[in-house]
Amino acid sequence: MKFGWFVKRRIVRRRRPTNAKHYAEHKERARILVHERLAHWNQSYNFTYKRVAIRNQRSRWGSCSTNQNLNFNYRLVFLPLELVDYVIVHELCHLKHCNHGEEFWFEVEKQIPDYKVHKEKLHVISRNMQEYMQAGIPSSIQQISQVSATVPT
Repeated sequence: MKFGWFVKRRIVRRRRPTNAKHYAEHKERARILVHERLAHWNQSYNFTYKRVAIRNQRSRWGSCSTNQNLNFNYRLVFLPLELVDYVIVHELCHLKHCNHGEEFWFEVEKQIPDYKVHKEKLHVISRNMQEYMQAGIPSSIQQISQVSATVPT
């Protein structure tokens, strides 16, 4: 569109396929898993949080908002339980420390002493997540577990 000398261009963002069907199939399983693990780990911390959401996120396993809302990726259901627990504890600790400072990691380490190993495994899986999404979302936990098993401990 032209407005005098100024040309306004409409920017159209292309969205990647959301794999909505896959998300819908696994969202409830993820919700159950997340709530079970939150209840388990929060017995130690006794933190309060408001809302728990299960989302179809491309690059995050979880997040914690300043409003004390917890968000988790539905793809957690495809991870080994020790990695799910790491993500849950990580986000719970953000309820107390909204950063990745020393005190935050000390809080994580209270419950998961070998958190660095889990963090590295999750990092490897995250790097490969785009490949999974381009080649087709993994249909089972074995496909992701095989990748996490190859990470040296």
